[in-house]
Amino acid sequence: METIRWGIVGCGKIADKFASDLQWTKGSQLVAVASKDKVKAKNFAQKYNVLMAHGNYEELASNPEVDAVYIATTHNFHHQNALLFLEHEKAVLCEKPLAINARQVKEMVDMARTKKVFFMEGLWTKFLPHYNIVDTMIKEGQLGDLKSMQVNFGFKIHSPAPDRLFNPALGGGSLLDIGIYNVFMVLSFMGKPDNIQAIMTPATTGVDEQCAVTFSYNNGGMAQMLSSFASNLATGCEISGTEGRIYLNTRFYEPSTTITYYSKNFSQGRIIPFLKPKGWGYHEQIIHVNQCIRKGLRESPIMSHADSILLIETLDAIRAKAGIVYEWD
Repeated sequence: METIRWGIVGCGKIADKFASDLQWTKGSQLVAVASKDKVKAKNFAQKYNVLMAHGNYEELASNPEVDAVYIATTHNFHHQNALLFLEHEKAVLCEKPLAINARQVKEMVDMARTKKVFFMEGLWTKFLPHYNIVDTMIKEGQLGDLKSMQVNFGFKIHSPAPDRLFNPALGGGSLLDIGIYNVFMVLSFMGKPDNIQAIMTPATTGVDEQCAVTFSYNNGGMAQMLSSFASNLATGCEISGTEGRIYLNTRFYEPSTTITYYSKNFSQGRIIPFLKPKGWGYHEQIIHVNQCIRKGLRESPIMSHADSILLIETLDAIRAKAGIVYEWD
């Protein structure tokens, strides 16, 4: 399978970025798109010179010309969308979060394993150069034993707010939309916490407008995370250990060009440069998924099913502590 033929489910902002990167990613071809709004699907398809525009997801799922799909619908639809395409034996890359809760995610993983098809959560950060450089430095011991992380992600929402951000029926709220990146980073480098504390401030709709989370570990490590739709945060990530400290200089979840490393004495930071990916940066995970499909893999060795289950179980635990509840719970 030299060229992987892709379909896109949902034609919103993230789908647009994904399609933009897909069109120049070697070994990839966007052949079909689908939206519940047929006009929207046709306009999206025309923008990217795609021949097939479907007005419902069932048509795309049944399309024999499609090898893999990227699910870019709102959070509340991920579960049912993924099950549909997995049932039709399409490889699935699903935008984060995979679903609203762990029960749904486990059903999706079980379906993928039953159908013996590839399935992965689209947490693009894990495939970006700056993330991998930090991961390597930590594994090499350049920070010593990790003792703390501080991660925040926030921006002020101005009226009229996009419906998906505050609507509980769409899985809205800061934690699942942007706070998931904070949690993902901490789990990646410090692992599963031994204790979780969390509080939130509700929006008028009841979902979390802000959510503050603290992880603590039996080895003395701690991590603090804040997600917010109420104010513009630095959206930064600082990782500290017994031998050094790293600061991600730009918004930590997206492509970057430098990180700053402080040695044990912290006297002066050393800027480590690297090349920024082309486009939006989604092509890194697209390349990886293509490789997995060509090898006949059913899950990614980098973003595994176990990784996604740990992430959603941790998010469930945070929600339980903070009092964030959805109808699917």
